[in-house]
This record gives sequence, C-alpha cells and structure tokens, in this order.
Amino acid sequence: MNEFISRYGAHLSGALSGFDRLVFRGQLPLIHDAGMKGYLWASKIAWKDYAAHVAEISKQVKQAGLDAVASCGRPVRYLTSARESKEQMARTIAIQDGISQGPICAFSAVEPGLTWRVAGDRKSMKLRLQKSMRPCLFVYQYWMDDRFGFMSTRLQTWFPFTLYVYINGREWLARQMDQAGVEYRRADNCFPFIADFARAQTLMDEQLTTDWTGALNACAVRIHPLFPTLFANYPVAYYWTAFQSEWAMDLVFGDPGQLRRLYPQLLHLGMLELSSPDVMRFMGKKVTRGGKAAGPSHEVITDMKTRAEGVRIKHRLGKNSIKLYDKAYTDCGAVLRPEVTINDPLPFRVFRHKAGESDDAPLQWRQMRAGIADLHRRAEVSQKALDRYCDALARVDDSTTLRELTQSIERRVCWNGQPVRALHPFDPADLQLLRAVNRGEFTINGIRNRDLQAILYSAPAEGPKQARQRSAAVSRKLRLLRAHGIIRKLSGTHRYQVTPRGRLILNAVLSAERTTTQQLTAMAA
Repeated sequence: MNEFISRYGAHLSGALSGFDRLVFRGQLPLIHDAGMKGYLWASKIAWKDYAAHVAEISKQVKQAGLDAVASCGRPVRYLTSARESKEQMARTIAIQDGISQGPICAFSAVEPGLTWRVAGDRKSMKLRLQKSMRPCLFVYQYWMDDRFGFMSTRLQTWFPFTLYVYINGREWLARQMDQAGVEYRRADNCFPFIADFARAQTLMDEQLTTDWTGALNACAVRIHPLFPTLFANYPVAYYWTAFQSEWAMDLVFGDPGQLRRLYPQLLHLGMLELSSPDVMRFMGKKVTRGGKAAGPSHEVITDMKTRAEGVRIKHRLGKNSIKLYDKAYTDCGAVLRPEVTINDPLPFRVFRHKAGESDDAPLQWRQMRAGIADLHRRAEVSQKALDRYCDALARVDDSTTLRELTQSIERRVCWNGQPVRALHPFDPADLQLLRAVNRGEFTINGIRNRDLQAILYSAPAEGPKQARQRSAAVSRKLRLLRAHGIIRKLSGTHRYQVTPRGRLILNAVLSAERTTTQQLTAMAA
C-alpha cells in the first residue's frame, strides 16, 4: 500500500497512475550492414550509383511525407532554427484552427542523423559502406488522432529511415473518458477533477493491453507513405522499441491550499533528507547496509528547478530519473505528480525466456529490453519505484509547529556532564552556523571542522596560531550542535552528519527565515 496515499487519503479526491509521455522508435533492418547491402542488391543499385540513388529517394520520401498533410489543406513549413518548440507551434495551430481530428501541420528541418555513405577503403582498394552522423532532413507530422489524441512523429528521410512516434497517455485518456462519458476537468496534461477516478484508472490500465505493433505499423504507413513501394523488392518491417517512457502518478488534492502548504516541506525532504542510497532503492537497485550499491551503478544527482508552473525536484540515476512536481492549481483541485522516466531499461529485470528460445524453455530473471514486448513490465517497475518514493515522502512532518521544534534547543542543556548554552536560531551568528551545516554538499559525506571553517571565515588564517584558534572555535560550535542533537559524529571519522531530528529543525527554521510577512498573513487568513 502506498503510505503517502494512506496518510493523506482524506485530502485526496483521487489518484491516477499510467504512462505520460511515450516515445517509440522504429528501425528497419537497414540499420545493419547486411540489411543495407541486401536492399542495394535487391534493388540492383551499384556502389557507384549509391549517392545519386539515396539523394533521389530522400527527396521522394520527404515530398510524400509533407504531401500527406498538405493534401488535407494543413500548413507545411520548413524550419531554419531549432529554438522554437515544434510541439508548442503545432498546439497553437490546432487551437487557432479548431482542429479536433486529423492532421494539424507538418514541419521539415535539417538535423544530425545516423546514415550510410559509400567511401573508399585504401587498404583493400574497394568501396565500402560506412555508418556516420551527417546532416539529414527530418519531417515532423502532428495529428489529432481518433485514438491517441494529440500525437507527433519524426521521420528521417535519409536511409535507414528511422521513425519516432510520440504519444501521451493523458491525451489518450481524455479520448477514452470522452467515449466512456466520464466527466473531467483538464489542465494541460493532467486532470484536477475526475468524476469517477476508479473508472478513469480502469481506462488507463486498458492502455497496457494495446497491440502496439499493429498500432505503430499503422502510424508508419501514414507517416511514411512511400514505404510499401520503396521496399517492394526487399520486404522489411519496422522493429519498435520504447525509446523513452514516463510513468506518472497524479495525486489530486481536492483543496489546492493543502498542497500549497505541504509541497515546500516535500521539497526540503526530497533535497536534503533523501540520500543517494535512498534513490537507488527507489529505482530497484540493491543497496548494502553501508549504503553502497550491490554491483555497478551510476552517480546519483539531485537537483531542483523553478519552472513557470512551479518547482520540481529530480533525482537522476544514470539515464533514468524520478522526479516530483506540483501543477494545475484550480478551483476544483491541484495535482502532485511523482514521475519515473526510463531511457535505459537494462538496469531492470524481467522474468522471461532467453531471446530466440521456445515457449517451453525455462523462465529466468533477465535484463529488461527496450522492445515493446517488455513494455508491460516497464510499467510495473515504474509503479513500484513511485510507491517506494511516495513511502519516503510520507515521512514528512507537517504537524509539528515551529515553536515545538525549536523550544528544545532554545534552553541550556547538560551534555557529557558539562553545561552547554542555548541555541538562538534567529540570532545572526547561530543562523549562519545552521545554514552552513545544512548545505547540500554535506548531506552524503558529512561535514568536517575544516569545511565549517571555510564557510564561516571569509579569509584564510594569517598564521598557525590563528588557525589553531579557529579550529578550537569551530570545535566548540560542533560541540554545541551535538549537545542539542542537531548533528552526530560519524564513528571512526572526523566527520559529522545532521540527524533526522536536526534536519527537521533546520528545514523549519530556514523555511521560516525566508517566509515573508505577506505569506504569513495569507496562511493566517
């Protein structure tokens, strides 16, 4: 059971899990040396005629792709710059022209692409096929599909004609709910209100039963009209992989004010308390008791970014990531969205046959493949990662008041038989100390005396005597923090780490220190 949903269920009007952005890549056997040679042999293309042939075919593929949209009276445009968002331009055109079904527009642009060329080999004194990156013309098509809603494709018009198909699970769900008669309110690609969340989840689960090969092949014929004619003498088919997947869980708060109050605390928890081993566990990586990954792993990077919609926190593990953001603050609800992005499925496991074996062969845990055959398992892995992440987020303390947190440190204590003065969290000197030990770079490896000196003193010590004085002064500050339970010493080292209780106090004090009177007045109201 998701602990976050259990804890905040009274504030949630519903929850919805499923694919958000999905990018499929279709590749022909021409991506391989043998496949390309087979095509040239079947088409009776000599090496010396290769360049002229591919240039002519590319021209025809481009024209056929653009004509498929232009013949419907929709705009076609060549783009000279990649600065503008093609998707945003297409959405603007769809709104302006009121497109609810059929093609929206098409763009063409020159971008780097992997293709073939024929070059001479000095050693063998023969012509050879060589694969390399070169500028290629790509055709982008945007459609309002009957099934998937707003979708787009990207076709490389040069051999080997790699094709990308972009769809969005939420766009698709909107179409499903329209057909099922489920009432909803939409904001961008999320739903702050759905009349029947259980029904909506059932519809979203149905997306996983899709015949992806049939659906994507149908897209290929529409996007690449010349495809059947071009390969009449050398029959080939696209092999489809999930190039990128985003699996999101929408937690819909009926009262937007509740999410506004809670979200800053979740950000602090995510940035400062969730460690690298935590993130690895979320993503299904085995971690030892000492916090090290069992087997090879990637560096964990956590960052926070302010966007127009709000603030998002993102934890990266190699090419994959897990993130959290809030959006769609409306009068009927607001959405908290944790989301997993998988670009590299190899770190995950799937219980399957070995590739090429019969159905009678034994099943074993093997590496997850990018192919659409493992897409269902990808969804399962993503959901489990989000459940683990939400369980960690449920630890956030949103009940204790600032006064309750700080009153214990604002009085003298006795530590190791010696009296220790009170901490005054809003006194400039003590506040500077609290800020220093709360810095993100000390979250994993801890802080040392010398690290604290570098922060508290702007200039290097003028001599050995002053260096000793500074070291002693910082030692007293560390003792003060230890006595009040803000930090603890790491056994066998000269490093100190903030305790869970200390982190809670630091987050509360530093958040309050940055809160304006206007914000306080709004909360009081």
